[in-house]
Amino acid sequence: MSVDIIMSSQEDLHSTRLSFDEAPWYITDLYATGSDKVAKLGPAISKLKNMIIGSNRQKSQALRQGMLPQVLNLLGDVSLPSSIRQDACISLGSLVKGTPDNVQTVVSANSIPKLIAVLESADEKLISYSLSCLTTIFSHEFAPTEALFATPGLIPHLLVLMNESIGNQASVATILSNSCKTREQQETLCQQDVVIHLAPLLCLSSLKVQMPAVNCLTALAHKNERVSNIIATTRYKDTLISDLLLCLIGRDGPIKLQLNVARCIAYLHRSNALSSTDPKVVMKALPCLVRLCGKEHDQQIRITAAETLAYLIEVDKELQGIAAISNHLIPTLADYLKTPTVVYKPLNKSFSVNMIQAAFWAFASLGANDENIRKRIIETDNLMDRVVAGLDDSNEMVALAAVRCLHSLSRSVHQLRTTFKDHSVWKPLMKLLQHGNQEILNVASSTVCNLILEFSPAKEHMLNEGAVEKFCKLTQHSDSRLRINGIWALMNVAFQADEIVKTQILKSLREIGTDQVFRLLSDSEVMVVMKTLGLLRNLLSAPHIDHIMDLYGTEIMQATILTLEGDHGPDVKEQALCMLANIADGSTAKELIMMNEDVLKKITNYLLHANPKLQVAAVLCISNLAWKEEDGSAERQSKLREMQVPKILHQLITTSDQALFDRVKTALNQFAPN
Repeated sequence: MSVDIIMSSQEDLHSTRLSFDEAPWYITDLYATGSDKVAKLGPAISKLKNMIIGSNRQKSQALRQGMLPQVLNLLGDVSLPSSIRQDACISLGSLVKGTPDNVQTVVSANSIPKLIAVLESADEKLISYSLSCLTTIFSHEFAPTEALFATPGLIPHLLVLMNESIGNQASVATILSNSCKTREQQETLCQQDVVIHLAPLLCLSSLKVQMPAVNCLTALAHKNERVSNIIATTRYKDTLISDLLLCLIGRDGPIKLQLNVARCIAYLHRSNALSSTDPKVVMKALPCLVRLCGKEHDQQIRITAAETLAYLIEVDKELQGIAAISNHLIPTLADYLKTPTVVYKPLNKSFSVNMIQAAFWAFASLGANDENIRKRIIETDNLMDRVVAGLDDSNEMVALAAVRCLHSLSRSVHQLRTTFKDHSVWKPLMKLLQHGNQEILNVASSTVCNLILEFSPAKEHMLNEGAVEKFCKLTQHSDSRLRINGIWALMNVAFQADEIVKTQILKSLREIGTDQVFRLLSDSEVMVVMKTLGLLRNLLSAPHIDHIMDLYGTEIMQATILTLEGDHGPDVKEQALCMLANIADGSTAKELIMMNEDVLKKITNYLLHANPKLQVAAVLCISNLAWKEEDGSAERQSKLREMQVPKILHQLITTSDQALFDRVKTALNQFAPN
């Protein structure tokens, strides 16, 4: 392991020290030189150490007086006695236990490389003090965690040091846990065998060691499927690590340890390392988190428990159902939203905000899939009032949590027609479509996609407030999620809409760019392309097909050809063929297809495609073009016969695909004589 150390120059040292005429003796002696240097340095650094321990004022004063560079020099001077270097390290450790500004000052003074260099020492006490100091530094968000990963050989060396004492085990596990923030860091730690080194720590009886070990495993598992699978399948003395975790989640154990283990299991589950039916998830982690939401626990425990529970059950309907009937969870979460009548601490305001946020997130996850759960949530006293108020909250995290909750509840058709109407939810949502926070804008626009559906009472109000223009603007956004939401909302607006609304959509898209539809159909996100085709299909529905094609027929036909010729999957091309089927259902619009040899050939080619879905869509096009009860059908059928279409249809009648068989049978009937 090699570490680069930047030493302070003597010029820097003298420029930061006090005038010796004014300085107390211990400050003067801290800079002692000559034959009696050691005799003076020992009492001086000891005095400084004792003065700053436990006093933030004295810590700040010592930093203002410029003593930090000399403390670092004493720490790094291998010629000095161990006692002096130890006291220097203790003093540094005390300084970083001060205010965040103090910690920032220490970090900015290049202290981390010097503390890392100390880890090569033969002095076990000095190593322990250095690890303790690093532990404190890396507990701060602004700490430069990359320093640990940039130092060659440091991680393996830390793992060696971890075996030497209980204190080292706690310190190293905490340092690694706080330094594991990115996927790359997770992978690096996993490759250095950190997982198996943490396993023995879970078996110790010391909470001081167990807690950081669990936290480190949790940090490693977070949203990392590969590392989570390694954690879940690694054994220590023939016992899976996930089973070792299970031993720590018992109700008789420390509350914080139970919570952190449940959090680790939740992360393992969400990374697909443990299934939703695994007893560790459904019988241990979930009940533990529900229980820790109870009002008998302190606020921070309840906040973390609700947030973790929300994450655990977010995408699994079965877990949502179990949680909803566990330990009166819904009324318990509703209690989070009640304003405390007595303020005990200044922190209660931030705790209250976090409680509200956690409750909204948990409600959002609970109501994601089940109508009965959504009904129970909405029927909770004053809940909708709190959610709607949360949309306007000045705290963006509360607003985001509130709109997520609303998004979940908006999946209920019944609630859209009743509760959402009663609370005029559409009004604050329309305001959020102008929000500067991209996450809020994303969830708000997703929610609006539900409120703008044909059966929603809010649809007309939102259209009157310029919803179409706002959705069109979203289709230009650099964030693909917002482009998807914008085009999805337009697709929903167009469903069974009148001719005026449909024309307004196309006009608004044209106003932001004459080629906007083509740009959307060429989007790198498949979902944008799919929803754009869905929008065009909804626009081209009876009885407005001919009118829309009269206005925009050339552009729409070009867009269709662009899609069919593009490098798209079958789902996208199926949508394009279905759009052609809609055009073919028009009275005059179908002539745009009949006059386009290229499009007719493409439809005919898709009749023989290997994918039955594409064949079904192509047959539907043919059926609508050949429909014998419509004017001009004889001429169109004659053209199709020239292209051998009936012959191809006869080849398809033997298909085993029922949907294709039914479509082919209907199409052949159009060519049969009356």
